[in-house]
Amino acid sequence: MQKYSDLTQLSIQKTVVSIGKYDALHLGHQHILKSMVENARSNSLPAAVVTFDRHPNHVLKPDQIPVSVLGNGQRQQIFKQLGVDILLELEFDEHLASLSAEDFVEKYLITGLHAQKVFVGEHFRFGAGGLGDSQVISDQGLDVESISHLSIDGEKVSTTNIRIALEMGEVETCAKMLGRNHTTTGLVEQGRQLGRTLGFPTANLARNSEGMLPADGVYAGYLHVDGEVYPAAHSVGTNDTVGEIPRLVESHALGRDDLELYGKLATVEYLYKVRGWRKFDSVDELVMQVNKDIEKSLSLLS
Repeated sequence: MQKYSDLTQLSIQKTVVSIGKYDALHLGHQHILKSMVENARSNSLPAAVVTFDRHPNHVLKPDQIPVSVLGNGQRQQIFKQLGVDILLELEFDEHLASLSAEDFVEKYLITGLHAQKVFVGEHFRFGAGGLGDSQVISDQGLDVESISHLSIDGEKVSTTNIRIALEMGEVETCAKMLGRNHTTTGLVEQGRQLGRTLGFPTANLARNSEGMLPADGVYAGYLHVDGEVYPAAHSVGTNDTVGEIPRLVESHALGRDDLELYGKLATVEYLYKVRGWRKFDSVDELVMQVNKDIEKSLSLLS
């Protein structure tokens, strides 16, 4: 997959295109992209995605910026896995926000990517004031297909509903809508080594890691590092039993105390919620609970 941030280095004859925020790449998004890729392959054309480097609210409503479900690096990996050939990730700034829908279509879809067909979600809006939709694209002379949203168990598959599920710690519900387990990816940084002191060494992911943290609590899942996968218990929150630190995720590879992971890129994969967050009256009480969490995590993962 080739990634671009503007049109200056992009020179191509024809494409099949999808446009969207794609801020979670859930099953609904995947349905749109798979339809686009299938059409591109059948016509021997590259499959291109036009998306944005940040949520539009960074410019339009800076006091209402939602937490990102995925980081841009995570999105790129999933786009690639889905068969996208060209990723045009535009900087969403005031200039782009003020561009009319018609001018956007002309500049990016017609002149820039020479789109032969465009795939969008049924409620996608774009252009200044959010006035652009599939009809605007069609009126500009392009063949456009609007894909209906998906529902699971009567609930619409949407980034908003995924974000709500994560805020409640419902990682299993989140996985149903994503079509994969939710993950957080970042560099392992050196903390205060409290876990190691207590007999449970943890990999602390940096605060700038990609992938929204679920609700404070303990989760069973896996830790991915250097191509290895370890069954793990993940703790999300602030360690206010032994001194408050900023909210983060710490992962303990079950049964392992020999791993040296500082400075390595790691991915925390969430499968099950073990329990919600608790504050303990003593370190001894904390240690007793961690042992119970490990036992339950092993049971869930087995």
